Amino acid sequence: MSSSSKAFQWLSLVGIIWLQSINGTNTTFPAYSSQLKNTLSMSQLQINNLVFASDAGKLFGWFSGIAAIYLPLWLVLMIGSLLGLIGYGVQFLFVTNQLASPAYWQVFLLTMVTGNSVCWINTVCYVVCIRNFPFHQQVAVGLTTSYQGLSAKIYTDIVSAFFSSSPHKRARAYLLLNSLLPLIVCAVVAPFVRDIDVVTGKQPRNMATGFRLMFVITIATGIYAVITSLGSMIGLDRMIGTGVFLLIPLVIPIAEKLRDILSRRWSLADRENKVYNVSIDDQNGLESIESGVVKEEEEEEHTTTVQVHNEVSEVQVQHGFGVREEIGVKLMVRRIDFWLYFLVYFFSATIGLVFLNTLGQITESRGSSKTSSLVSLSSSFGFFGRLMPSLLDYFFARSKYMISRPAFLVALAAPIAGVFFLLLNPANVSLIISTAVIGVCTGAITSIAVSITTELFGTKKFSINHNVVVANISIGSFLFGYSSALLYRKEGNDDGSCLGMACYRGTFIIWGSLCTLGTVLALTLYARTRKFYYKRS
Repeated sequence: MSSSSKAFQWLSLVGIIWLQSINGTNTTFPAYSSQLKNTLSMSQLQINNLVFASDAGKLFGWFSGIAAIYLPLWLVLMIGSLLGLIGYGVQFLFVTNQLASPAYWQVFLLTMVTGNSVCWINTVCYVVCIRNFPFHQQVAVGLTTSYQGLSAKIYTDIVSAFFSSSPHKRARAYLLLNSLLPLIVCAVVAPFVRDIDVVTGKQPRNMATGFRLMFVITIATGIYAVITSLGSMIGLDRMIGTGVFLLIPLVIPIAEKLRDILSRRWSLADRENKVYNVSIDDQNGLESIESGVVKEEEEEEHTTTVQVHNEVSEVQVQHGFGVREEIGVKLMVRRIDFWLYFLVYFFSATIGLVFLNTLGQITESRGSSKTSSLVSLSSSFGFFGRLMPSLLDYFFARSKYMISRPAFLVALAAPIAGVFFLLLNPANVSLIISTAVIGVCTGAITSIAVSITTELFGTKKFSINHNVVVANISIGSFLFGYSSALLYRKEGNDDGSCLGMACYRGTFIIWGSLCTLGTVLALTLYARTRKFYYKRS
């Protein structure tokens, strides 16, 4: 592959990073849910059901997978952004009274559409990563997906910078941004988020250097996000800083393009100087330089092929290891390990997601006005959580100290259980710590689940198998959200509002107990799969 193609390859990765950065529109819901509740005269139970509606929309995400097979990727991308425009845009018109007050079922349906829109953009991101980085699929997907954890912070910073501090006006601003920003970014990146002519027979040179640099940029971005979430910078300064960090990855494709230009000029000048006195062997050498292929380097690359293949689970499968078995849904649901895995996810990450989705009401009930700051904080720590598995895989996969992924689940589920009991403390610092911990652990479990599904149940039916696994999110959103709303209403006033620690005390005790059960189930899964992961290492 030429350096020019490599430049476009890295440019496509940058485009995916930008897409993922604005694709987490559903994560902004806690920042404006209280205002939406008041403006549209909804009960807490109805607000919780809207969280379920957003997740339920993702159950139809398989439509985007089919579309990606038969339609150009740019069209799939634009369909996703248009669905978001319709879902959030019509809600914006309702909130601003430009349309008559909606029936609840209309808002519910529109929220389902917005949840489904995320799937279309995600599908394009996954497909481009897998096709354009065949030797680094897992790393590329994990790294880019982590940026979706920044979405809530990005939207919060923009709203803080350009819109009024009035809660009702901020709610309108979130809906307006959720409808327009994804459409604008999709239109900008559509031309270069596409398939690149990548030679899959051999590993391209210098990719490791590019990914190391990308990891450094990504970690620096996350550190900046956390610091500004905890600090007192004004919204405009935070937004400009985040924008700069999102532009820095462009350094890699630009460097590749400059390298290609300089290489061609050097080759041309060298050929002109030697054209009169070169031998036939020298001419062959020059031709090799001109085509960008040096045999000695190819031989070196060939010796490292096995190491490169170890980085990608699908290539591991070709060598006869890396997955325990290749099975479909019918066999998978008969496996005890599947139900253990399903329930571990259900009693850890899913409860964490429900907590983050109801963060607005939880903060309000405790008498705090820091909802936007907490949403930004959870977003920043969720970013690191999503990045963590890819970072560990890339740098420590061959280390004897690297624990298995089921063991990692245990280490992530236990802190979630602990912080729910910490939330029984009325101090604001307990809410801050709990939000950060749940953000990190939930993001990490969401990311690591992709690899666990592949390793336990294979790659051939992965898209279907994993959709079955993550269906627990929709179920949990309804069950946990509905039960917490009932307890909230029980402790509340006649008007449906509730203030005080009692509003969510029972909910936190139940969630903490269930997450403790999830930790025990994760230990059981680890014990049952320990032999497989030991042989695999």
